[in-house]
Amino acid sequence: MNHPNGVQNRPPFGLPKQLILLVVVLWVEFALLAGVSLFLMYELVAEVPTSYASAVAILVLAVIAAVWLAVLAINAMRARPWVRSGTVVWQILQIAVAVGFFQGEFARPDLAWALLAPAVIAIVLVFSRPVIRAMARLEDDDEEQ
Repeated sequence: MNHPNGVQNRPPFGLPKQLILLVVVLWVEFALLAGVSLFLMYELVAEVPTSYASAVAILVLAVIAAVWLAVLAINAMRARPWVRSGTVVWQILQIAVAVGFFQGEFARPDLAWALLAPAVIAIVLVFSRPVIRAMARLEDDDEEQ
């Protein structure tokens, strides 16, 4: 839609490359977390956990996080402005987990980098001008929806 002053709030026939890359990062994170959720579900059934309550709680949190990532990815494709804040929150949580993987007796730097790299890329993309412009909303458009 064109605004009276000639400014467009969304690209007419597509999304900027940076927003497309952000959507790809979110979908990849979703796919991996969905895979982790399936693995946790399998482990809950196939193995005897030390604590069923903890195993179920971790599974529920993983499923909720996967659903949240899917919601973010879908709405990023729609250039919804609130996706930026949700994405930043998720990436900060992912960075915190990555930092934990770098440390301790059972440190896994490979997993840490696998979590850290996409989180940093997503944060950089969220704050890039094309993504900010694509997700910018005019007050008139918010009232229409």
